[in-house]
Amino acid sequence: MRPLRGDWLARLDDVMSDLSGPVFLVAHSLGCIQVAAWAQISAQCHKVKAALLVAPGDVEASPVQDVFSSWRPIALTALPFKSILIGSENDPYCTLARAEQFALAWGSEFLNLGECGHVNAESNLGDWPEGRALLNELMKEKRHGD
Repeated sequence: MRPLRGDWLARLDDVMSDLSGPVFLVAHSLGCIQVAAWAQISAQCHKVKAALLVAPGDVEASPVQDVFSSWRPIALTALPFKSILIGSENDPYCTLARAEQFALAWGSEFLNLGECGHVNAESNLGDWPEGRALLNELMKEKRHGD
């Protein structure tokens, strides 16, 4: 119930050490914040070809500051790989303006999904074929660009 940034970053780095690449990351909510923090410290970023970042959770927002204290400050430097960030107009965990700020800071392409909440099971998107299509496009672009 109180995830620690250091634990999450170490686990992602452990998993990445077992992979030879190319790697395509898909992250949701706190995972988006994890990817941004990990990209600042890891020597394994070169394995990542692109990332799809969905509904970032704003751990600096006042209602959750105490729960996510180890996650502050949020890393706001450009990611060293291509990324798309998807935000929602009525996400209870991140305002659209804040999601756009993350996208700008991370160098991510930004996509406003409209009113889709936290882009999760409660959003009634089903298997979310549009999300899979975005990931497929990211993967295709990098295959052609390699």
